[in-house]
Amino acid sequence: MTPNSPEKDKEFIDLITTHQGIIHKVCSVYCQNETDREDLFQEVLLQVWKSYASFKGDSKISTWLYRVALNTAISMYRQQIKRGNKQELSLNELQLADKPTDTAFEERLKFLYQAIDKLNKIEKAIVMLYLEDYDYRQISDIVGITETNVGVKLHRIKDKLRKMAKNQHT
Repeated sequence: MTPNSPEKDKEFIDLITTHQGIIHKVCSVYCQNETDREDLFQEVLLQVWKSYASFKGDSKISTWLYRVALNTAISMYRQQIKRGNKQELSLNELQLADKPTDTAFEERLKFLYQAIDKLNKIEKAIVMLYLEDYDYRQISDIVGITETNVGVKLHRIKDKLRKMAKNQHT
């Protein structure tokens, strides 16, 4: 196939259509507002398109896509930090008027996402993949660390999250 052939374009569109959930999940973990998520989604699509021809099939397409999406998200995050454009809003600023009362499950889920947001970029990636039921080998392939290191980091992440939960209730 030629680089810009209709077959290549259709193959790419099929890939994105089938696996767009992966990109959305990465964008949701690394971006707090809709505009940033949309920008990151577009940047990930661009990076996937640029590197698509170099995909050799050594791993599953979803593993490769996670790797590209995570690397793009981490790179954009680093650029924002360098430029000083990263501004976090407090919970009070995010409260909406007339919001219905949250259920206990919604509160726990909200806390979990807030706690995950406090993790560093590698920890976020690992916990996101773990919650998606990826095994240690798959996580190590995507993140680029050993399986043993994935296990150690995951254990430490769980401890951090437990401590955050305990501190929230005290």
